[in-house]
Formats: sequence, C-alpha cells, structure tokens
Amino acid sequence: MSSILIIQNAQYLGETVDIVVRDGKIESVGPKADIPDGAEVFDAAGLKVFPSFIDCHVHLREPGFEYKEDINSGLRCAAHGGFGAVMAMANTRPVNDTASITRTMLAKAKATWPHGPRLYPVGAATVGLDGKELAPMAELAAAGCAAISNDGKPVGGAEMFRRCMEYAHTYGLIVIDHCEDPSLAKDTHMNEGATSGRIGVKGQSVVAESMQAARDILLSEYLDIPVHLAHISCKQSVELIRWAKERGVRVTAETCPHYLLIDDSELENYSTMAKVNPPLRTPADVQAMREALKDGTIDILVTDHAPHAEHEKECTLDEAPNGISGMDSAVALTWTLVTDGLISEADFIKRWCHEPARIFNLPINGFAKGDPADFFLFDPEEHWALTPEAMQSKGKNTPFLGRMLKGRVKAHWMGGVKIV
Repeated sequence: MSSILIIQNAQYLGETVDIVVRDGKIESVGPKADIPDGAEVFDAAGLKVFPSFIDCHVHLREPGFEYKEDINSGLRCAAHGGFGAVMAMANTRPVNDTASITRTMLAKAKATWPHGPRLYPVGAATVGLDGKELAPMAELAAAGCAAISNDGKPVGGAEMFRRCMEYAHTYGLIVIDHCEDPSLAKDTHMNEGATSGRIGVKGQSVVAESMQAARDILLSEYLDIPVHLAHISCKQSVELIRWAKERGVRVTAETCPHYLLIDDSELENYSTMAKVNPPLRTPADVQAMREALKDGTIDILVTDHAPHAEHEKECTLDEAPNGISGMDSAVALTWTLVTDGLISEADFIKRWCHEPARIFNLPINGFAKGDPADFFLFDPEEHWALTPEAMQSKGKNTPFLGRMLKGRVKAHWMGGVKIV
C-alpha cells in the first residue's frame, strides 16, 4: 500500500503550495491538494519550503579525529542545518586515499543516518596528501568518491596538479583545489594588511590564493578539463575567475558565508574563532565577493565546515588551528543575502542546491513528479541565538557564536522520511 505525505500551505518561490509525496517521491506541487484516507498531513503555514541543500565542502573528521566531529554528529548537524547531502574532504587520519577508507565512511553514514543526509566522500588527489604520488583515483571513484581534492594540503607543483586533473577526468571526477601557494602562506595566521600590521601578526597575502587560482585556470584552459576552486576569498581571485569565464574556461568556484559577511577586523582582539584558511580578508574583498556571488562569478555556496574541540581554540592565535564550524548556521546567515536584496530566493536555492548538483553530478529534488522527496521547512521570521547548546556539531568554533540569527530550519524530510 502506498504511503502518502502532504505538506500543506508551504511557501515556495512566492506561491502557497501543497506538496504531495507518494512512496518517497514527489507526486505533485500545486494549489490545495485532496487528502486521501491514511495520508500523513503536515501544516507548513508561515514556513518556506526548500529542496534539501548540498554542502560541497565539509570536514567530518572521521576517521581519526572523532573528538572534533564524527560522521554521525556531522550528518546530524547537516540534517538540522538543511543539508541533505555533504561532500567530506579527505584530510582524515588515515587520509581517504584508498577504497577501504571510502567504503568505511559510506558504511558509517548508512548505519547512522540510513534515510539521509547522504555522504559523498571526496578522495585525496595524492597519497597521504603529500603531493608526491597520485592517489589511486580509479579505485576511489569505484568506491564512491564524488570528487578529488588535496584540500588542507594544496598541491604546490604545477606538473603534479596537471596530472591530478588529467587522471581524475579520466574517471569522470573533478578536482577541487584549495588555492594557496604553500611558500607564500607558510606560518601565516590571518590576512596580510592593515589589521595584521596593526596587531603584529604575520599575514597571508591575497596573492597566495590568486596565484594558485591563476595556475588552475590556465591549466584548465590548456587541458580543456574542468576545475573547481575552493573557498575563494578575495577580489583578485574573483577578477581572474570572471576573466576565465568570459574566455569560456571550464572553471567553477565556491565561497563561504564568512567571506561574504565578516572581515579581518574580527581578529583585532586575536580571536582564534575567526582564524580560518584562507583568512578573512578586507572589507573591499568582502564587497567584491558579494558582487561575484550576485553576478554568478561565484557558482555555489559551501560552509567549509571545520569543527575543532574547545581546547584547541583556547590558545594563542599562532597556536590555534584554522577552521570555522559552519553547518549549524549557514542557511540562516546566507538568508540575509536574500533579505538584503543581494540575491533572489531563486538564486539562493540555485547556489545551495541546483548548481552544486550540476557541477558534481548529484541527485536533487527539483519538485517535479518523480523527484526524491528531499526538502526542508524554514521559518524566515524566527530569531534565535547561536549558542553552543543550539549547535548540533561537536565543534562550537565560530566567530558568529552568541549572535542573534534570523531564520531557522524547522523540519527536514529525505525520501519522504522525516529526519528532523
């Protein structure tokens, strides 16, 4: 016998709709639906409905660093944050550079969250992330990796990165590059600029990022192979990406909420919570990032969710690890981009759902008949404080801690099954 779920009175792109779900698939989306006997009904009056979002850049820490986060807690955070799929980077311990690690991650995800959120591991580009020997990408692809990346330890050598791109492309995978020249970024703790000079901290120049972005763009054009640029943070990089897209280069790029909303003044008091890599940049860079998101130079939004244990951030700035725990707050934070008029609600969905799915060839709910019934309800008016208690992640390390946010995920379904 069919199972039927009906979401009534939801707001979708300015219209009030009823969503009918049959056996985990979208049956219809439209005006008032008839309610058959035995149907489960949920009244979503006053709430917006969005397709489950995709976070293409997270660090779930397992295996090896489960004290920071594990797959169970990371997927719980994703579910509550509105994410139905996450792509987990390879800088675990051991590194995800073999099929056995990939399969172990996928098995843990299935065991702890059988209905979703879905986990898509990202395989290492090089063995041990050491940049010396290509990882077995055929093996990683067959095991279920959705992309390839050396994120955390960017590949410095252009020849090796070229081979990474070519090898990954052979197996239908795209390389995600953390754009950073290791020699220019060594022993830096924030952006190089007026703030770093004032407080006496060694900073990383924007050139450390943009030089690597330029290398990747030129290789992509020469090889005619796509490349994806991770967590772009500065004006110079977006100018290069814009130029590349005008030339038809197959480059895509992402950025994170923190590069659109805050700047390096957050480190005036040596705040370890605001230490992230790439670092928070200047107000001019923030404005450039916002413009790049608006005009489509930046294709997608990601969190770069990087949880740490409390004690790891309770130290001096130069000793603290980089990273912000982001999945709990990302939807609420970036919803301000819509309420501020920077992007439309349709673009909000596009940047968090449709474009990530297109770039990485992942399934999504487009609210067409037969699509997976993966969606969440969002209250755009609810005010809530981002406290440690309100966060589902083990990591409470965020510069937004204690701030009042507006807009909150209220319920989440995957395949018609309520997971939140």
